[in-house]
Amino acid sequence: MSTPSGLVRPGVGSGLTDAFRSSFLLKLLVRKELKVRYRGSVLGLLWSYVKPGVQFLVFYLALGVFLGLNKGTENYAVYLFSGIILINFFTEALGNAARSIVGNGSLIKKIYLPRELFPVASVWVSGVHFFPQLVVLVVACVFSGWHPSLLQLAAAVAAFVIVALLATGLGLFFGAVNVYFRDFENIVDLLLMVVTWASPVLYVWTMVRNTAGAGFFAIYQANPITIAVEIFHYAFWYPTTSGTAELPPNLLSLWLPVGILISVAVVLIGQFTFRRLEGRFAQEL
Repeated sequence: MSTPSGLVRPGVGSGLTDAFRSSFLLKLLVRKELKVRYRGSVLGLLWSYVKPGVQFLVFYLALGVFLGLNKGTENYAVYLFSGIILINFFTEALGNAARSIVGNGSLIKKIYLPRELFPVASVWVSGVHFFPQLVVLVVACVFSGWHPSLLQLAAAVAAFVIVALLATGLGLFFGAVNVYFRDFENIVDLLLMVVTWASPVLYVWTMVRNTAGAGFFAIYQANPITIAVEIFHYAFWYPTTSGTAELPPNLLSLWLPVGILISVAVVLIGQFTFRRLEGRFAQEL
């Protein structure tokens, strides 16, 4: 932000563009987060397999076996895991991004660097953890007779982008507000607790359509996480089935653009809020 004399006011940058221009700093922060997280750990990065593996096993036994969803949904294991890894990426990215500014308070108070780097780095770290889970999913799909089209693969990439944008935007918003009101950490925790059940990860979308009214179902369907999870099912689970399962109508023609637009809007709102509040981060921390 330039003054009339041509000087630059310290502590105010150009937003997310500064974060991506500082690619070297972004890589350093990602490496630092990975090293700190697994410092003193025997398994290291293998923990990124353990949590979703245990989570999948618990949900599969509780819902698939005991409640019988395994019988009513073809290849329910692939259906379940394809949703779980996407939800895990979102919950980890948002949870860490929301705490990233407070967690790096000592660094922020010492030097100036684009503060957006911290939430963005948290999303990137979550992407590092997401990749090996995706590899496991692809291997499971291949053994289940996976035969995706190029359209389905492109849709899966778009679904990941939707979730990444949403996590970044919400991470910027909550990361900034959390500096001033630490109660927002608890709000984020509540949000992350609900998100697994607010999308068709553990159940099929037709249950919501058949039970809820048209108005509620439209709101449910407009949730970017719901859209992304359904697209992941379309890309990974559906090609392993006989092709008789019902897919949400207008998934790619209508809901995919809606999901992208909402996620971009969340990023803009998050960036606006972050820019308005970042000037006093050092003082508040």
